[in-house]
Amino acid sequence: MTDTIKFFLDGAEVEAHPGETIWQVANRNGTEIPHLCYSPKPGYRPDGNCRACMVEIEGERVLAASCIRKPAPGMKVNSASERAESSRRLVFELLAADQPDRIVAHDPDSRFWNWAERVEVTDSRFPALARPSKVADFSHPAMAVQLDACIHCTLCVRACREVQVNDVIGMAARGHLEKIVFDFDDPMGGSTCVACGECVQACPTGALMPATQVDEAGIFANAPDRKVDSVCPYCGVGCQLTYEIKDDRIVAVEGRDGPSNRNRLCVKGRFGFDYVHHADRLTVPLVRREGVSKHDVDIDPLNPWTHFREASWEEALDRAAGGLKRIRDERGGGALAGFGSAKGSNEEAYLFQKLVRTGFGTNNVDHCTRLCHASSVAALMEGVGSAAVSAPFMAAEDADVIVVIGANPTENHPVAATFFKNAVKRGARLVVMDPRGTVLMRHATDMLQFKPGRDVAMLNAMLHTIIEEELYDRQYVQAHTEEFEALVANVRDYPPEKMAEICGIPAEKLREVARLYARAEAAIIFWGMGVSQHIHGTDNARCLIALSLVTGQVGRPGTGLHPLRGQNNVQGASDAGLIPMFFPDYKPVDSPEVRAFYEDLWGAPLDPKRGLTVVEIMDAVHEGDIRGMYIMGENPAMSDPDVSHAREALAMLEHLVVQDIFLTETAKYADVVLPASAWPEKDGTVTNTNRQVQMGRRALPLPGKARQDLDLIVEIAKRLGLDWTYAHPREVFAEMTKAMPSLANITWERVARESSVTYPVASPDEPGADIVFTEGFPTPSGRARFVPAKLVAPAEEPDADYPMVLSTGRQLEHWHTGSMTRRASVLDDLEPEAVAYLSARDLERHGFRSGEKIRVATRRGSIELKARVDGAIPPGLIFIPFAYAEAAANILTNPQLDPFGKIPEFKYCAARLEHAYEPAREAAE
Repeated sequence: MTDTIKFFLDGAEVEAHPGETIWQVANRNGTEIPHLCYSPKPGYRPDGNCRACMVEIEGERVLAASCIRKPAPGMKVNSASERAESSRRLVFELLAADQPDRIVAHDPDSRFWNWAERVEVTDSRFPALARPSKVADFSHPAMAVQLDACIHCTLCVRACREVQVNDVIGMAARGHLEKIVFDFDDPMGGSTCVACGECVQACPTGALMPATQVDEAGIFANAPDRKVDSVCPYCGVGCQLTYEIKDDRIVAVEGRDGPSNRNRLCVKGRFGFDYVHHADRLTVPLVRREGVSKHDVDIDPLNPWTHFREASWEEALDRAAGGLKRIRDERGGGALAGFGSAKGSNEEAYLFQKLVRTGFGTNNVDHCTRLCHASSVAALMEGVGSAAVSAPFMAAEDADVIVVIGANPTENHPVAATFFKNAVKRGARLVVMDPRGTVLMRHATDMLQFKPGRDVAMLNAMLHTIIEEELYDRQYVQAHTEEFEALVANVRDYPPEKMAEICGIPAEKLREVARLYARAEAAIIFWGMGVSQHIHGTDNARCLIALSLVTGQVGRPGTGLHPLRGQNNVQGASDAGLIPMFFPDYKPVDSPEVRAFYEDLWGAPLDPKRGLTVVEIMDAVHEGDIRGMYIMGENPAMSDPDVSHAREALAMLEHLVVQDIFLTETAKYADVVLPASAWPEKDGTVTNTNRQVQMGRRALPLPGKARQDLDLIVEIAKRLGLDWTYAHPREVFAEMTKAMPSLANITWERVARESSVTYPVASPDEPGADIVFTEGFPTPSGRARFVPAKLVAPAEEPDADYPMVLSTGRQLEHWHTGSMTRRASVLDDLEPEAVAYLSARDLERHGFRSGEKIRVATRRGSIELKARVDGAIPPGLIFIPFAYAEAAANILTNPQLDPFGKIPEFKYCAARLEHAYEPAREAAE
């Protein structure tokens, strides 16, 4: 270990850790030194350009900027000498000359004005410079730009270029003409800005601010009267944040220094918060009007609210539970099913699956994991004995080689993507593998844009190279794996020269990337739904697991396997047992020993048969086997494949109870609608993609007569005959620790105190293990297992009638089925309408223009939406986001399932382009 450096600060001896600056040592020891161009937040390097942090060093003629000066042994530093303080006052006085007066400042509580007050500068004797850059720019819906408050500290430049690595903000011109610019001096709203808001959070003066905190005159508004720490409600990254609240309304959001975000946020986390205040919020219980058919939902032009009438809570809960109880008692528990939610808390997920299993008497319970990473879970369970990630995405910092396949993290997991981009700046090699070019491709050192649906051919060719050229880790394979010989025999049939024609990547490139990965000191693999959402999704994941195991790239810093989880609590909901074939912690429901444990814990007999999955449940409704459902926070009328089939199923149900915060497309089919709690309105834990259990805190009161989700689950359970008395989420969490060994040594109080605890945890006073599988695997043999994968073609190939391939996914601004983000004003302003992404060649070939309305059709239906040119989309591919109810992409998608994970093939089906419907032309034809 490198020795610390001892020096003197204001007469007292202090120690500096290796690499620390004088400012950092002073701050750590409680000595505050003014700073403007420096941010102590992780990821920001000191710049030393504002000179607000000057200190005096004995024996030196000039003052030193403490944010960049590193101490030397025996150095004597004075942070409060008259010379240093006089210099700082002068700096602040010069800067104040160019600021709007504090009384009309854009942010009178900014870091600049607070420090100015502390150094006793309230005005300036110097004249202001007439800069041309002082024109206000309100062109962006999320952020206000008022450069009359800019001090050229360049924190926003570093925030954009070095922390988030979006490369939008820069400095232009010289001297007093110098100014901050966006791209080529474009208005911020017309630039390539992705609205992460990192610049707003970094700005020390108010030159960049959230638009929600600036009035029409550009003056500060909506100062918060309180703040509440919580966790982001969107993707699986699990960013910690702080809600800023005024009059019980969220007015702004700031990032916190959480383990997965280190103060960073994306556009959804920072600006997608006002959905909770939307006029569409459900605030009273609703029951379906007598005589109003569920089959009228899609054809009735009337407002769907007219299909319901308001009810008291007593009536609504009695009707909700009564219908479920009647079906259970008449037809048995197998005639019921439940969909839980990955948008709620761990405690809600646990209670929901327990309700279905003990109150309904069936394992027919599932949630959105079936539609995103079910095949990944299947492959991981059989291969390494655990469905969770082996390393957090921050492990990219320690990796030499980072592989991202079938994922678009810059849009789906933007904060995680910053760590990948930071690693590339450090010198890591980034390999991106995807049929669709993504923004991350710009940062890649190697891009493999393979043919859609041909993942196994490409990955087996890499495995062939590694084994043929003896690049595998022989010692690791012998000590920690089994069935290696089966893998060797299988990949003999997949040489790169043969697979190149199938996957579309030249053989030499396949070999080059295989060698790069195998020879790396530390390599890590990240994948997304582009891997999992195929009928061969489990095989895709098996190949990735084999790559990691055969090279020993697991169980060490900078190595591992990481399926990037989609929603904020899909990991936690899966851990809690919200899946039909597993009890909590992935214990199989068909194991007598396991079932006996949970029967004893829960005091109820349990169904010994595996339940049905999401798509299977909808098929069972059509077959008459499922007659009633309880759906909490899921929207299968938008998220299921072949959504017309799913909507028909919902309309066929004898009894449907929907618990949600909006009248979603699914809720329109309900017999009873229960108004529930949004994420900022509840206490509870969530588990992110890194296995970090984090605490969400209630920040807002419930609107109208809405109630807590947890309370509603308990009320339904009581009416089904269960003697439940849970009064607070902490009581549920305490029971979860008995049902889930993964939560050993984690308590509600610990999570509340530490905000985040990573499982597994060895003891109550130790941190959790970020890296797992360091000494073996949680399998019966303690070894990981190779499972060979064969080539399996997509279920539906293009032909003369449908010559193109359709793929679906998410956009940066919108999430899942859009029920939240389409009601977030900034997000919907940024992306207000449905689009289909196409290559310029395909648009030209069909005679379409970018921005023109087109029709996309498959064998299941058609939708109309606008065409958008995307230079990264290869010819023959159509990409459609699935968040738009008015052009629901899942009307088109293929419901064929992976045989192992039971996940639909969202990422591949045959499609064609058509002209949009035009009545005049249709009549003429």
